[in-house]
Amino acid sequence: VQLVESGGGLVRPGGRLKLSCRASGFIFSNYNVSWFRQAPGKERELVATIGSTFRGRKYADSVKGRFTISRDDAKATAYLQMNNLHANDTAIYMCTSGFKYWGQGTQVTVSP
Repeated sequence: VQLVESGGGLVRPGGRLKLSCRASGFIFSNYNVSWFRQAPGKERELVATIGSTFRGRKYADSVKGRFTISRDDAKATAYLQMNNLHANDTAIYMCTSGFKYWGQGTQVTVSP
């Protein structure tokens, strides 16, 4: 069982990144997918969630209108499109399937 995030990196304020979360070893389509983030010295924050069946989406207020969560069950992959990034979006971003399976995270740094 594995979840592997990718797509993080260094970007300037106002820039964009697209994170991927690829699953293996379990039936990905059966689970909701969420993205969390954790910045140094801060608590882990739930960023976005997408449902397994009806694909309902929820976002933290801090990212509404800027981030979009999606999934492709045929590829067992979820995505987080992040636009208009701010410095305070800097964090390690982690995905989870059903809060049962977790990835290791990918670093996103927003800096001039």
